[in-house]
Amino acid sequence: MSKRLAALLLCLAVTPAFAGTGSTRVLLVGDSTMAPETGYGDALCARFVPEVTCVNLAKGGRSTSSYRAEGSWQRVQTLLQDGANFATTYVLVQFGHNDQPGKPGRSTDLATEFPANMARYAKEIRELHAVPVLVTPLARRTFKNGQLDNDLRPWAEATLKVAANEHVAALDLNADSVAAVQAMGQEQADTLAMAPPPANPESATPAAGKGNGNGYRGFDRTHLGAKGAALFADMVAAELRHAVPALEAYIKVQP
Repeated sequence: MSKRLAALLLCLAVTPAFAGTGSTRVLLVGDSTMAPETGYGDALCARFVPEVTCVNLAKGGRSTSSYRAEGSWQRVQTLLQDGANFATTYVLVQFGHNDQPGKPGRSTDLATEFPANMARYAKEIRELHAVPVLVTPLARRTFKNGQLDNDLRPWAEATLKVAANEHVAALDLNADSVAAVQAMGQEQADTLAMAPPPANPESATPAAGKGNGNGYRGFDRTHLGAKGAALFADMVAAELRHAVPALEAYIKVQP
């Protein structure tokens, strides 16, 4: 055996398992609070080591029902079916904002349809030999009389219940984000938005505006600018370290 070949074999023997094509992949599925431009998903992808393939497939305005109905879920399934180059794929699923009442073509019934939809996502992910991770919805940042109005908690509780029933990992981003935003107060929480607040921020709606690729622009108290994306990406990364220990080695330690 030549010295050059021996050196090559030694190099391969000590190369980490995630080198080369990358054995770990993370797919993000959800609404605008996770999506590119308006959410924390891209910032979360940036928190994985380069050897991890992270793909943000979240889309603005989608619910557990409409994401599937429009064909976006089929794209995820296709990626999972074609995942031979990855030893493990994790799929983070976060919905709730658009499942609430008053969203024509998107709303789902909290007691029946929403949990059934979330459970179906978890089951189909496992059937395609990937690992589901359910994420509770990110808090909106509107205060009433000094208290954060967390009207998404019922959807968070439903998500956690599905995760327990399906025996899959869950990240309670809703609880974490509520605690952080409540501690900030309205003025500081408004700095997490996509744009500075208007002269009269009390007139701002929880989510408003049209314009960028996900359908939003300007100031609102749901979507995220760079500061908000970084804050909540760090929360999700921290939750992942505890809920999915196998991913801990793949998440960068933030300074």
